[in-house]
Parts: sequence; C-alpha cells; structure tokens
Amino acid sequence: MFEFCITDNKYPRVHFIGIGGISMSGLAEILLSEGYIVTGSDAKDSLIIERLKNLGANIYINHKESNVNGADLIIYTDAISKDNEELVKAHSLGVPVIDRATFLGALMKNYKNSIAVSGTHGKTTTTSMLSTILNRSTLNPTILLGGQLDEIGGNVKLGSKEYILTEACEYRGNILKYFPTMAIILNVDADHLDFFKNMDHVLSTFVEYGKNLNEDSYLLINIDDASYKKIMDNTKAKVITFGIDKDADYTAENISFSEEGFPSYTLKVKDEGLYPIKLSVIGKHNIYNSLASIAAAHIYGIPMEDIQKNISIYTGVHRRQELKGYYNGIKIIDDYAHHPTEIRVTLNALKNSAVGNIYCVFQPHTYTRTKILLNSFAEAFIDADKVIITDIYAAREKDDGSIHSRDLANAISDKGSDAVYLGTFDEVEAYLLSHVKENDIILTMGAGNVYLIGDSIIAQDKDKEKAAV
Repeated sequence: MFEFCITDNKYPRVHFIGIGGISMSGLAEILLSEGYIVTGSDAKDSLIIERLKNLGANIYINHKESNVNGADLIIYTDAISKDNEELVKAHSLGVPVIDRATFLGALMKNYKNSIAVSGTHGKTTTTSMLSTILNRSTLNPTILLGGQLDEIGGNVKLGSKEYILTEACEYRGNILKYFPTMAIILNVDADHLDFFKNMDHVLSTFVEYGKNLNEDSYLLINIDDASYKKIMDNTKAKVITFGIDKDADYTAENISFSEEGFPSYTLKVKDEGLYPIKLSVIGKHNIYNSLASIAAAHIYGIPMEDIQKNISIYTGVHRRQELKGYYNGIKIIDDYAHHPTEIRVTLNALKNSAVGNIYCVFQPHTYTRTKILLNSFAEAFIDADKVIITDIYAAREKDDGSIHSRDLANAISDKGSDAVYLGTFDEVEAYLLSHVKENDIILTMGAGNVYLIGDSIIAQDKDKEKAAV
C-alpha cells in the first residue's frame, strides 16, 4: 500500500498529469505550501493553472513524455487515458506512479481527523456547507472542494494538521482508497455506469467502504435513503443518522419554505433538544445536505448556536444553483446537475418560487450516462416549461454513434415535456433571446461548459449598459 508522510521529503519533486482538475489542483497547492517542487501538465490553460503558477508550480500546456523527467512521484487523474504519453513514460521510469484517489487517501492519514463527504448527489454542496461552519470555528481545517467557494477563496483552504475535509467520489471505486475518521454518505444512486455494472455494484462499493471504517470512526448516513441499512449493518464505525421521514439522530421537522424557496425547519437532536434552522439555499435536497453538515460539526464540538448562525450564512457554491445575473429582467442560473435525480430536484426547487417560465438548457455529460439513463432523463424535466438539449459533452469518452442528443430531446417530448435539440451554443443563445420574457428563468445545466451560454447573454446586457453611457 502506498504511504505518504508529508514531512519526510521522500518525494521532493511531484508531477501531476492533469493538474488543472479541481481535485488535482487542490492537492498540488497543499504540496506547494509544504515546500515541495510541483510540476504538472494539462491540455489547456485555465484560471486554476494560473493560480498554481503564481504559487510556484511549473506547468506545461499539452502532454509530452519529457514533462515527467526528474519527478520523484507521479500522480495522474482518472480523466487521463491509459495511452497518454506522459503516463506511459511515467510507468517506464521506475518511480512511483499512482492515481489521484490513492494519493488523497494517503495524504488524509497525515491529519488527526479526516472528514470525507460521499454520495451520488450533493457532495460539493455538503462539503461547502460544512466548510462554511468549520471555517468560522476554531478548528482551522484543511479543505479540498470540488467547486469554487467564496468563503475559502477557491477550491482549497490550507489549515492545520488536525482536520482535513474533502469530497470522496465513488467513481471507479475510489472511496475504497479512503479510510477517514468520519465518513458522510448522503445517498446512493445509479451513476458512473461506464464503470459500475449496475446499481448493485454501486451499493456494494459503498458497503465495502463502510467496512473499511474502524471502531473509532464515525459513519454519518441518510436514514431516508433506501441503501442505508445494508451499509450500516456492515460497518464497525459509530453510526450517526440524519433524515426527514424517519426518526434519526438529527431530524428535520416542521419544514416550511419562504417565497424564494429557502427552507426553514426545526432540528431535533436525539436526547438533546430542538433548534430552529434557516437556510439560504433552495430545495428539500438541501435540507438533507444541511443535516449532514450540522451533525458533523456538532460531533466535533462546535456550539449549536454557531452552527445555526453559520449555516444560514451559506448561500451556495459556484455552479450549484448559482445565480449568475440578469438579462432584461430574466434571471440566469447555472447548475452542475448532470444526473436525472439532480435535474429533478433542482427544477422542482426552482418551480416552487418561479414567477415566469423556466427555460432549461441541458448539456448531457458523457455518452454512456446519456444512453443508459435515457428513460430516467426523459422523465426528469417535468418542471421545466421548455427544455433545450445541446450536444453531448464527451468528457473522457469517444462517440461510438449509439446515442445522440436528438434521442434525448425526442424521449423528453414523448414524456409530454416541450423539448428541442439545438446543437451549438450560438443556436441556443439565439433561441433564448427570441423567446424569453421578463420574469422568466434561464437555467443552464450540466457538468461541461454549458454555463458559457448564460455568461454570453449576461455580457450582452452589460454591453448595452456601456453603450447607453
């Protein structure tokens, strides 16, 4: 098993293949802060890469085998193909070559308390909520996020060696490489089916993850999720439950919503008391995310009055139901949702507070997910007034011709929703500008670059303002 002691300088020069990824960049920043020589490569430049360069990293744009020369340790991201020339060269060098998850698992052991937030949906939001609470406490945690959070000035916060908080993705069974002192499992759903064979395979991975936890660890789990009991029954960890529908250790009762869709509820902590909670993010799903965050903070001794105050301050992380701006009185929102369950809950949350129509622009993410979950996607857009499907964002895959965005648009239409396929962002933007009216909502959804459509529309409004001046 790979081990990494951050203070022994066994690997003074570390090279990251795919350093621009949100998780890879956070790991690189931690090593830079500890005095390591960090090099890396990526296919294109970005704000993240520029930040790392400013911190002292030497980063190459484009992958070349010569980039790995001189490295004592080589870390690669899951997005890198096996025939990547740097990865091929790295394996031939005789130095350790490990994947990102293995390195993160080894790094976590350098901290006295490690908190890993897992689940098919809600990882980034919950980690961000908990980050907001912990960052305003005396714990001074190190934080690794899968998104950009203004509270910590980005996707990483450097703290003490007492606490580390990170997301823990199940893709490729990566959670099995983590052994946290506190594991949070939000939910278990069928996803990443380019790796997992079926839902049983997904669940068995989470069960094995629970088995990895020892008697001194905590397992915080959603009691309303259908998978909770099988996971709970197969772990040695101390189990703490949270939920809405069943009596849990941390339960939300008397739930109500403001006109904006923000939830309020009474938190019932078993054997302790009742506490009023107000959130500044929309949707029932965020009640579950808040319960997990509250439970974790409370277990670590943060006073409940501080938890109540600081969770109400949390207004979201970038690309998660993010209000990007306005265009002629039209609200433009962006969301990272790329799974049918996520799409459904986000649209439902917006529908409850919408005044006008919701125009949902969805960019499918990966051919495999679109094909296997086609029927579920078709039923997920019921709360949108108009659905516009763009071309599939391939990510790590190649197009084999078996699925197209037109297939999804047709499937959505067959289920009774108003859907159209428009391949290019220019076509989508032109369509929106000719149809939307004041008080409507433009919602861009997907894990790719669909947010650029909203950015372009908002920029047009700003250009009009400049011209008027």
